[in-house]
Amino acid sequence: MTQNKPTLHPRNRHQGRYDFPSLIKAHPDLARFTLTNPHGKPSIDFANPEAVRVFNRALLKAQYGIQHWDIPANYLCPPIPGRADYIHVAADLLAADNAGQPPKGAQVRVLDIGVGANCIYPLLGHSDYRWRFLGSDIDPIALASARTILQANGLDKVINLRQQSNPAHILSGLLKDDERFDLTLCNPPFHASREEATRGSQRKWKNLGKQDPKRKLPVLNFGGQNNELWCEGGEIRFVTQLIHESAPYASQTLWFTSLVSKASNLPALEAVLKKTGAAAVRVVEMGQGQKQSRMLAWSFHDDAARKAWRAKHISQA
Repeated sequence: MTQNKPTLHPRNRHQGRYDFPSLIKAHPDLARFTLTNPHGKPSIDFANPEAVRVFNRALLKAQYGIQHWDIPANYLCPPIPGRADYIHVAADLLAADNAGQPPKGAQVRVLDIGVGANCIYPLLGHSDYRWRFLGSDIDPIALASARTILQANGLDKVINLRQQSNPAHILSGLLKDDERFDLTLCNPPFHASREEATRGSQRKWKNLGKQDPKRKLPVLNFGGQNNELWCEGGEIRFVTQLIHESAPYASQTLWFTSLVSKASNLPALEAVLKKTGAAAVRVVEMGQGQKQSRMLAWSFHDDAARKAWRAKHISQA
């Protein structure tokens, strides 16, 4: 029996084909990047970082009301539908402890680990659920870019930013003793080296059907700094460290989560969670076209403790 691949979450705004006339109306500059694909439909060259950046700007303005969005050159330009899926899957995780309803409003506080220059998860999470965010990063340039986006859109009061001053740490030394979070998000660097990241970009190029011997192959399709795309030991080392560093903050956080791009990494990560004493572990498959991923979630609170947390901190929407 063939298992169906997961598709976009039902609450994801990006179902079906993109409405290019509406996107161009919201951001006319998109017109110069619009082309007709082999199926006769309007599209853009998703292997062109500038086209993707302008496309994202139009998408955020037309569908989320984000009036200003830009990132510095060579920083990661995210595929928004997939990022939105993570937000909705995480909302379902909270809903399971909230009588089946995704909680909304400023009483829900979320930590985005590695917010990046694009600030995409806080923008989407606040737009769809009105959650309050803290975004962390080790890169001051990325944080400056994110801060510019927030200030330009009047969101700097509900989305805060903080630098992790020790790049060797993820959570350690980042949070204050009196802070609590209902949820953490993390899109870890999943390559183990720059060479591996480059090979990943070349595979993306081929999958998009844009390979052309006359054109210079971009080093990375969607841009990205080293710390955004790869780290020593790759995804499994990063998430393992995140799990270990999450344990001291067990009483302050309801659910920790991370994306895991390689399903083969799950058994080792689940073994680490068992040793660390996680009371609940969830794996949710996610998919968008050719891209398959999954959310790994863990909590140090058992069912009764999560219900008590919900009663104290999260009211139903």
